[in-house]
Amino acid sequence: MVLSELAARLNCAEYKNWVKAGHCLLLLRDCLQGFVGREVLAFHRGLLAASPRLDPRATCLTGSRCIPRARQFQPQCQVCSEWKREILKHHTNRNGDIHWGNCRPGLWPMDAWEVAKVIKCRNEIMHSSEMKVSSVWLRDFQRKIQNFLNEFSSIPEIVAVYSAIEQLLTSDWAVHIPEEDQRDGCEYEAGVHLSVSQVNEIEMELLKEKLQEMYLQAKEQEVLPEEISNQLAVVKEFLRKNKDLRTGLTEDMQKLDSLHLQHQKLESKEPEAQTPEGKA
Repeated sequence: MVLSELAARLNCAEYKNWVKAGHCLLLLRDCLQGFVGREVLAFHRGLLAASPRLDPRATCLTGSRCIPRARQFQPQCQVCSEWKREILKHHTNRNGDIHWGNCRPGLWPMDAWEVAKVIKCRNEIMHSSEMKVSSVWLRDFQRKIQNFLNEFSSIPEIVAVYSAIEQLLTSDWAVHIPEEDQRDGCEYEAGVHLSVSQVNEIEMELLKEKLQEMYLQAKEQEVLPEEISNQLAVVKEFLRKNKDLRTGLTEDMQKLDSLHLQHQKLESKEPEAQTPEGKA
Protein backbone atom coordinates (compact mmCIF):
# COMPACT_ATOMS: atom_id res chain seq x y z
CA MET A 1 0.00 0.00 0.00
CA VAL A 2 2.78 2.42 0.95
CA LEU A 3 4.65 1.78 -2.30
CA SER A 4 1.54 2.21 -4.44
CA GLU A 5 0.79 5.57 -2.75
CA LEU A 6 4.39 6.67 -3.35
CA ALA A 7 4.21 5.58 -6.99
CA ALA A 8 1.00 7.56 -7.46
CA ARG A 9 2.55 10.70 -5.98
CA LEU A 10 5.72 10.52 -8.05
CA ASN A 11 3.66 9.76 -11.13
CA CYS A 12 2.69 13.46 -10.93
CA ALA A 13 5.62 15.24 -12.59
CA GLU A 14 4.90 18.58 -10.90
CA TYR A 15 4.90 17.04 -7.41
CA LYS A 16 8.08 15.11 -8.18
CA ASN A 17 9.70 18.38 -9.34
CA TRP A 18 8.66 20.02 -6.05
CA VAL A 19 10.19 17.20 -4.00
CA LYS A 20 13.44 17.23 -5.99
CA ALA A 21 13.86 21.02 -5.80
CA GLY A 22 12.96 21.10 -2.12
CA HIS A 23 15.37 18.29 -1.28
CA CYS A 24 18.08 20.13 -3.20
CA LEU A 25 17.54 23.26 -1.08
CA LEU A 26 17.65 21.25 2.14
CA LEU A 27 20.94 19.65 1.06
CA LEU A 28 22.35 23.11 0.36
CA ARG A 29 21.07 24.49 3.65
CA ASP A 30 22.61 21.68 5.67
CA CYS A 31 26.01 21.88 3.99
CA LEU A 32 26.18 25.68 4.17
CA GLN A 33 25.24 26.15 7.81
CA GLY A 34 28.86 26.58 8.92
CA PHE A 35 29.72 28.91 6.04
CA VAL A 36 26.58 31.03 6.51
CA GLY A 37 27.21 31.25 10.24
CA ARG A 38 30.70 32.62 9.63
CA GLU A 39 29.40 35.09 7.03
CA VAL A 40 26.62 36.33 9.33
CA LEU A 41 29.08 37.02 12.13
CA ALA A 42 31.48 38.74 9.71
CA PHE A 43 28.65 40.91 8.33
CA HIS A 44 27.62 41.94 11.84
CA ARG A 45 31.20 42.82 12.77
CA GLY A 46 31.46 44.78 9.51
CA LEU A 47 28.38 46.84 10.37
CA LEU A 48 29.80 47.68 13.78
CA ALA A 49 33.20 48.59 12.34
CA ALA A 50 31.78 50.73 9.51
CA SER A 51 29.45 52.88 11.57
CA PRO A 52 30.67 54.64 14.73
CA ARG A 53 27.01 55.23 15.63
CA LEU A 54 26.51 51.51 16.25
CA ASP A 55 27.68 50.35 19.65
CA PRO A 56 27.60 46.63 20.59
CA ARG A 57 27.12 47.64 24.23
CA ALA A 58 24.12 49.90 23.50
CA THR A 59 20.66 48.74 24.52
CA CYS A 60 17.14 49.62 23.41
CA LEU A 61 15.84 52.36 25.71
CA THR A 62 12.11 51.83 25.22
CA GLY A 63 11.66 48.07 25.65
CA SER A 64 8.25 46.98 24.40
CA ARG A 65 7.73 50.17 22.37
CA CYS A 66 10.40 49.13 19.84
CA ILE A 67 8.59 46.03 18.63
CA PRO A 68 7.93 45.53 14.89
CA ARG A 69 4.51 44.52 13.61
CA ALA A 70 4.72 42.40 10.47
CA ARG A 71 5.98 44.82 7.76
CA GLN A 72 5.80 47.90 9.96
CA PHE A 73 8.58 49.12 12.23
CA GLN A 74 8.89 52.63 13.56
CA PRO A 75 11.74 52.68 16.11
CA GLN A 76 11.08 54.65 19.27
CA CYS A 77 14.69 55.00 20.41
CA GLN A 78 17.95 56.22 18.90
CA VAL A 79 19.66 52.82 19.14
CA CYS A 80 17.04 50.95 17.09
CA SER A 81 16.72 53.87 14.65
CA GLU A 82 20.44 53.77 13.87
CA TRP A 83 20.41 50.00 13.38
CA LYS A 84 17.37 50.14 11.10
CA ARG A 85 19.03 52.85 8.99
CA GLU A 86 22.23 50.81 8.66
CA ILE A 87 20.42 47.57 7.85
CA LEU A 88 18.42 49.29 5.10
CA LYS A 89 21.68 50.37 3.44
CA HIS A 90 22.48 46.71 2.85
CA HIS A 91 19.00 45.34 2.14
CA THR A 92 18.30 44.37 -1.47
CA ASN A 93 14.67 45.41 -1.06
CA ARG A 94 15.28 48.62 0.89
CA ASN A 95 12.61 50.58 -1.01
CA GLY A 96 10.09 47.76 -1.10
CA ASP A 97 8.37 45.26 1.12
CA ILE A 98 10.46 44.26 4.15
CA HIS A 99 9.18 41.97 6.85
CA TRP A 100 10.43 43.18 10.23
CA GLY A 101 8.09 41.18 12.44
CA ASN A 102 10.22 38.06 12.88
CA CYS A 103 13.15 39.84 14.57
CA ARG A 104 13.82 41.56 17.90
CA PRO A 105 15.50 44.95 17.26
CA GLY A 106 16.62 45.27 20.87
CA LEU A 107 19.06 42.38 20.22
CA TRP A 108 20.59 43.80 17.03
CA PRO A 109 23.66 45.27 18.77
CA MET A 110 24.80 41.92 20.19
CA ASP A 111 23.08 39.16 18.16
CA ALA A 112 24.15 38.79 14.52
CA TRP A 113 21.33 36.36 13.73
CA GLU A 114 18.66 38.88 14.71
CA VAL A 115 20.07 41.15 11.99
CA ALA A 116 20.18 38.25 9.53
CA LYS A 117 16.46 37.57 10.06
CA VAL A 118 15.65 40.87 8.35
CA ILE A 119 17.77 39.99 5.31
CA LYS A 120 16.35 36.51 4.79
CA CYS A 121 15.54 35.01 1.40
CA ARG A 122 12.07 33.89 0.38
CA ASN A 123 11.84 30.15 -0.14
CA GLU A 124 9.61 29.78 -3.21
CA ILE A 125 9.45 26.00 -2.81
CA MET A 126 7.82 26.23 0.61
CA HIS A 127 5.48 28.95 -0.68
CA SER A 128 4.11 26.71 -3.42
CA SER A 129 0.54 26.24 -2.16
CA GLU A 130 -0.11 23.21 -4.38
CA MET A 131 3.26 21.57 -3.66
CA LYS A 132 3.85 21.42 -7.39
CA VAL A 133 6.24 23.17 -9.78
CA SER A 134 6.43 22.91 -13.56
CA SER A 135 9.28 21.34 -15.51
CA VAL A 136 10.03 24.77 -17.00
CA TRP A 137 10.38 26.19 -13.47
CA LEU A 138 12.61 23.26 -12.46
CA ARG A 139 14.93 23.80 -15.44
CA ASP A 140 15.30 27.48 -14.51
CA PHE A 141 15.87 26.47 -10.89
CA GLN A 142 18.53 23.96 -11.99
CA ARG A 143 20.33 26.68 -13.97
CA LYS A 144 20.34 29.02 -10.96
CA ILE A 145 21.56 26.28 -8.63
CA GLN A 146 24.33 25.37 -11.10
CA ASN A 147 25.46 29.01 -11.19
CA PHE A 148 25.36 29.13 -7.41
CA LEU A 149 27.44 25.95 -7.10
CA ASN A 150 30.00 27.28 -9.57
CA GLU A 151 30.17 30.64 -7.76
CA PHE A 152 30.93 28.96 -4.44
CA SER A 153 32.90 25.99 -5.73
CA SER A 154 35.86 26.93 -3.52
CA ILE A 155 33.88 26.20 -0.37
CA PRO A 156 34.66 22.65 0.84
CA GLU A 157 31.10 22.08 2.01
CA ILE A 158 29.81 22.82 -1.51
CA VAL A 159 32.32 20.46 -3.12
CA ALA A 160 31.08 17.69 -0.83
CA VAL A 161 27.48 17.84 -2.13
CA TYR A 162 28.11 19.08 -5.69
CA SER A 163 27.70 15.72 -7.45
CA ALA A 164 24.77 14.66 -5.27
CA ILE A 165 22.83 17.81 -6.17
CA GLU A 166 23.64 17.43 -9.87
CA GLN A 167 22.42 13.81 -9.83
CA LEU A 168 19.30 14.81 -7.93
CA LEU A 169 18.24 17.50 -10.40
CA THR A 170 19.06 15.62 -13.61
CA SER A 171 17.73 12.16 -12.75
CA ASP A 172 14.17 10.93 -13.18
CA TRP A 173 12.88 9.08 -10.15
CA ALA A 174 11.10 5.96 -11.30
CA VAL A 175 9.11 3.96 -8.77
CA HIS A 176 8.45 0.29 -9.42
CA ILE A 177 5.74 -1.83 -7.84
CA PRO A 178 7.94 -4.82 -6.96
CA GLU A 179 7.49 -8.38 -8.09
CA GLU A 180 9.54 -11.25 -6.76
CA ASP A 181 12.68 -10.23 -8.63
CA GLN A 182 12.40 -6.49 -8.00
CA ARG A 183 13.36 -4.30 -5.08
CA ASP A 184 11.00 -1.94 -3.30
CA GLY A 185 12.03 1.60 -4.02
CA CYS A 186 12.89 4.32 -6.46
CA GLU A 187 15.50 4.36 -9.20
CA TYR A 188 17.42 7.58 -8.59
CA GLU A 189 20.17 7.23 -11.16
CA ALA A 190 21.99 4.39 -12.86
CA GLY A 191 23.49 2.34 -10.06
CA VAL A 192 21.84 4.39 -7.33
CA HIS A 193 18.75 3.14 -5.54
CA LEU A 194 16.55 4.90 -2.99
CA SER A 195 14.44 2.73 -0.73
CA VAL A 196 10.81 3.53 -0.03
CA SER A 197 11.74 4.65 3.48
CA GLN A 198 14.41 7.02 2.13
CA VAL A 199 12.00 8.66 -0.32
CA ASN A 200 9.37 8.83 2.41
CA GLU A 201 11.89 10.49 4.74
CA ILE A 202 12.64 13.15 2.09
CA GLU A 203 8.93 13.84 1.62
CA MET A 204 8.32 14.04 5.37
CA GLU A 205 11.17 16.48 5.87
CA LEU A 206 9.84 18.74 3.11
CA LEU A 207 6.27 18.64 4.39
CA LYS A 208 7.42 19.42 7.93
CA GLU A 209 9.39 22.38 6.54
CA LYS A 210 6.31 23.57 4.66
CA LEU A 211 4.10 23.33 7.75
CA GLN A 212 6.72 25.14 9.83
CA GLU A 213 6.90 27.89 7.19
CA MET A 214 3.12 28.20 7.23
CA TYR A 215 3.14 28.35 11.03
CA LEU A 216 5.69 31.18 11.04
CA GLN A 217 3.72 33.04 8.35
CA ALA A 218 0.58 32.78 10.47
CA LYS A 219 2.36 33.67 13.71
CA GLU A 220 4.05 36.75 12.24
CA GLN A 221 0.95 37.57 10.15
CA GLU A 222 3.03 37.67 6.96
CA VAL A 223 0.02 36.58 4.90
CA LEU A 224 -3.73 37.00 5.19
CA PRO A 225 -5.65 34.38 7.25
CA GLU A 226 -7.60 33.43 4.10
CA GLU A 227 -4.36 32.42 2.39
CA ILE A 228 -3.36 30.27 5.37
CA SER A 229 -6.85 28.70 5.26
CA ASN A 230 -6.43 27.88 1.57
CA GLN A 231 -2.97 26.40 2.09
CA LEU A 232 -4.22 24.35 5.05
CA ALA A 233 -7.06 22.98 2.97
CA VAL A 234 -4.64 21.89 0.23
CA VAL A 235 -2.31 20.15 2.71
CA LYS A 236 -5.19 18.43 4.51
CA GLU A 237 -6.61 17.12 1.24
CA PHE A 238 -3.16 15.92 0.20
CA LEU A 239 -2.67 14.08 3.51
CA ARG A 240 -6.18 12.62 3.33
CA LYS A 241 -5.17 10.91 0.09
CA ASN A 242 -1.74 9.85 1.41
CA LYS A 243 -2.13 8.00 4.68
CA ASP A 244 1.51 6.91 4.70
CA LEU A 245 2.53 10.56 5.25
CA ARG A 246 -0.36 11.69 7.43
CA THR A 247 0.56 9.94 10.69
CA GLY A 248 3.96 11.56 11.06
CA LEU A 249 2.54 15.07 10.56
CA THR A 250 -0.36 14.99 13.02
CA GLU A 251 1.38 17.09 15.67
CA ASP A 252 2.53 19.72 13.14
CA MET A 253 -0.99 20.00 11.69
CA GLN A 254 -2.57 20.36 15.13
CA LYS A 255 -0.11 23.10 16.07
CA LEU A 256 -0.85 25.06 12.89
CA ASP A 257 -4.60 24.49 13.18
CA SER A 258 -4.60 25.79 16.76
CA LEU A 259 -2.73 28.99 15.85
CA HIS A 260 -4.94 29.59 12.83
CA LEU A 261 -8.10 29.25 14.93
CA GLN A 262 -6.72 31.76 17.45
CA HIS A 263 -6.18 34.31 14.67
CA GLN A 264 -9.65 33.68 13.25
CA LYS A 265 -11.22 34.30 16.68
CA LEU A 266 -9.26 37.53 17.09
CA GLU A 267 -10.34 38.70 13.63
CA SER A 268 -13.99 37.96 14.36
CA LYS A 269 -13.79 40.05 17.55
CA GLU A 270 -12.20 43.09 15.87
CA PRO A 271 -15.36 44.31 14.06
CA GLU A 272 -17.30 44.02 17.34
CA ALA A 273 -14.68 46.07 19.16
CA GLN A 274 -14.91 48.77 16.49
CA THR A 275 -18.75 48.98 16.61
CA PRO A 276 -19.81 52.29 18.28
CA GLU A 277 -21.66 51.94 21.57
CA GLY A 278 -25.39 52.00 21.29
CA LYS A 279 -25.44 50.53 17.80
CA ALA A 280 -26.40 46.99 16.98
